[in-house]
Amino acid sequence: MTIIDETDYGTPRVASEEQATVTIDGREVTVPVGTSVMRAAAEAGIAVPKLCATDSLKAFGSCRLCLVEVEGGKGTPASCTTPCADGMVVSTQTEQVKDLRRNVMELYLSDHPTDCDGCARGNCEMQRLAQETGVAEVRYGLDGANHLADTTDHTNPYFDYDPAACIVCSRCVRACSETQGTFALTVEGRGFDSRISPGGTDFLSSECVSCGACVQACPTDALTERSVVQLGMPTRSVVTTCAYCGVGCSFKAEVQGTGDDTRVVRMTPWKDGGANEGHSCVKGRFAYGYASHDDRQMEPMVRDTIDDEWRVVSWDEAIARVAEGFRAIQEKHGVGSIGGISSSRCTNEEVYVVQKMVRAAFGNNNVDTCARVCHSPTGYGLNHAFGTSAGTQDFRSVEQCDVMLLIGANPTDAHPVFASRMKRRLRQGAQIIVADPRRIDLVRSPHVEAAFHLPVRPGTNVAFVNAMAHVIVTEGLHDEAFLRERCEDVEGYLEFIADPEHSPEVMESETGIPAADLRSAARLYATAPNAGIYYGLGVTEHSQGSTMVMGMANLAMLTGNLGREGVGVNPLRGQNNVQGSCDMGSFPHELPGYRHVSRPEVREIYESLWGVTIQPEPGLRIPNMFDSAIGGSFLGLYVQGEDIAQSDPNTQHVEAALLAMELVVVQDLFLNETARFAHVFLPGTSFLEKDGTFTNAERRINRVRPVMPTRVGRDEWQVVADIATAMGYPMSYGSPAEIMDEIAATTPTFAGVSFARLDAEGSLQWPVTDAAPHGTPTMHVGSFVRGLGQLTTTVYVPTTERANRRFPLVLTTGRILSQYNVGAQTRRTPNSTWHPEDVLEIHPSDAELRGIKDGDVVELSSRVGATRLTAQVSERMPAGVVYTTFHHPVTGANVVTTENSDWATNCPEYKVTAVQVTVATEATRAEAGAAPVAESTPMPAGAMARRRR
Repeated sequence: MTIIDETDYGTPRVASEEQATVTIDGREVTVPVGTSVMRAAAEAGIAVPKLCATDSLKAFGSCRLCLVEVEGGKGTPASCTTPCADGMVVSTQTEQVKDLRRNVMELYLSDHPTDCDGCARGNCEMQRLAQETGVAEVRYGLDGANHLADTTDHTNPYFDYDPAACIVCSRCVRACSETQGTFALTVEGRGFDSRISPGGTDFLSSECVSCGACVQACPTDALTERSVVQLGMPTRSVVTTCAYCGVGCSFKAEVQGTGDDTRVVRMTPWKDGGANEGHSCVKGRFAYGYASHDDRQMEPMVRDTIDDEWRVVSWDEAIARVAEGFRAIQEKHGVGSIGGISSSRCTNEEVYVVQKMVRAAFGNNNVDTCARVCHSPTGYGLNHAFGTSAGTQDFRSVEQCDVMLLIGANPTDAHPVFASRMKRRLRQGAQIIVADPRRIDLVRSPHVEAAFHLPVRPGTNVAFVNAMAHVIVTEGLHDEAFLRERCEDVEGYLEFIADPEHSPEVMESETGIPAADLRSAARLYATAPNAGIYYGLGVTEHSQGSTMVMGMANLAMLTGNLGREGVGVNPLRGQNNVQGSCDMGSFPHELPGYRHVSRPEVREIYESLWGVTIQPEPGLRIPNMFDSAIGGSFLGLYVQGEDIAQSDPNTQHVEAALLAMELVVVQDLFLNETARFAHVFLPGTSFLEKDGTFTNAERRINRVRPVMPTRVGRDEWQVVADIATAMGYPMSYGSPAEIMDEIAATTPTFAGVSFARLDAEGSLQWPVTDAAPHGTPTMHVGSFVRGLGQLTTTVYVPTTERANRRFPLVLTTGRILSQYNVGAQTRRTPNSTWHPEDVLEIHPSDAELRGIKDGDVVELSSRVGATRLTAQVSERMPAGVVYTTFHHPVTGANVVTTENSDWATNCPEYKVTAVQVTVATEATRAEAGAAPVAESTPMPAGAMARRRR
């Protein structure tokens, strides 16, 4: 294999129904009117030299290398900024054009290192362009003024900036503004003194978020990945899918070597990726090094008790130990005494075989997934309202959105590539309403300002959404025709929501939102031509998470904002395959495709195929497993790729449950916190070794292709099949493609999905059926999956977790850009440069009252536990609310979170915990100072986290 070629057409594609036929160097080509001459030439197979142009950015016309002659026109215009007109005749290789290009190229080369390492590596376009333009020597000499002695900026942990190689083409500046939307880079100075500058400081201390857009855009060696410098240029590439957040970005993994000698040189965002279209974030672009980290466990290990040392064993011995242990537990305690937890970091195929193992080999429905603790209310609420447990739109839909209602989500940190789409649309004139207790970046950042920031008090989301709906109904802003034609229980809901008890004025004391602001925001949402709702864990991780999801569905139905582009109810999923893990039947009450286990016609599909009887009663959820373990009836657990001892609430309760079990089996990349309680450890595979599919937040099924062979000897789906077989249920597949074929044969929404189809089309958004053979970007067009949309009376029930005199503050949690979930992956990369520890954001008035100064070590305590963090005094949080992340196990943020959960799904109420914050004593200060911080270096003031204060 070689590097997969991606043609750069120089300028973006133009959408126009009107066509123009032009002749370029004697070749006719028909393109949409407005297409640049440069792009038309590229589509005709004619390459025009360029430096400042790339098809991911608007035409700029500064380098002057792409000059052409147009018959009947004056001069030699830049082809990148010259639009095609019907009948135009263009020449790209006249003697005049060639001569001009040579002169321009000579000027560039006079200020370019003659010993350019990038040219030698093939990572700089100057050498190639010099050959194309016929420059044999630089007549101007190299003794005059130049930039060759300028100092290289090495501060960023992933890439260097060498101004000596920079030609100030502005591609990096434009990528930072147009693609990323951060505006961290600028051109300082004029003429010869022009320089690319990250805000007048170095890259690490600047507003740069290290997305890599500038590096990808740079045509020279001025911005280069350190991995390329260290390893050299890649020799082949594989297109695969990122294993971080639910955006599901496609990447071209560029590597050297084959087999066990494979080394990843860089991850380049794939231009044809449906979710990211050539963009990336710091995690997906650079933080892949964990896959080869020394901490990875490469061999199976067993021990008799958790106090014993681990003993390395063969795969066969480890699998026999698991099978014999589980069978022994069932023989003594019953068939329901064991279960499994699947991972949202694993592929659809790996997750599918886990739930199959539990149902067919374990003989029960005791299977659950990490979606229980994040987005299970999404599945419940959207299925209840619309008939399907997923978001309604694709990501591109936001480009048609006029008003975005963003609730309980921080896309710039948690879903940065989608956040860049949002920011582009906002700069085009769309408006955004941010409902969040914290002042996130989208409230105000360069060239973006929210129309309203509604700092909804934690735990009062349902009161807020009811007040929004109340304004819309009582002011006659609802879509009467849509409601009558497409919804049911309309009268009952309208009567319920019109009650004055839901008015913004009455609810103000609960939500903390000024009634006038809420009314204005409701009017803005209701009167927009296209209004879309985007939400995250700040919606679902509440005691009324499911109610709130139904409330947002009500809001969309009230205003008719469903069934077309630019609208809808859109969950921003946290993990790479949390949607897929739910799709695959990882819940104890559902088989694949969200079909309840009580339905005999659904069980019959799998009973006939698998040759077993499936229990019609739902199994145990994760919280039930823990309670039953402490009660003595649940004693064996297989955990796939989840660190429940760090990620689940009330850590002490989780640890007590794990201690009570007779056999805990953990399959993961690293010995995580849960592995402290394990009896068998099975090594897992990284995304670079996986073959299968992930499904992202927009229901997009993407291929995950192996970049290198498994480093642990067996694929995860094979290990699961081997366990099932050893327990007496033969399970065997020839490849993950066969598993997907079984999924497609048994799951209606995946009926048209296969590896061959995905390889041919790139990706597909379910449902993929005979009626929608190429997938379904927009759901509920014309009608809902369930027929009529279900309007639901969403009664506001205040959370029982309330602040009091002992615990007067409310803690809420979230993520930060550079780290990911429990940090097992990102903490083992240089990403810890930006976030070496979890900190506690506290409002200045709350800090002053407690004598807390910025940087103090504080004790954070709740009704169930206590931990210590470093305080960060910040006005991003309102008084009375504190905030932290949960990326570092040394912090143990979930030590303080309670077992309160959503009434319908048991999703934990992470976002509301009554706490107290005090300055730590000298003893605890010293102890905290000695606590290890994995793979971290101090972050200079003003770096990536500074902008989040």
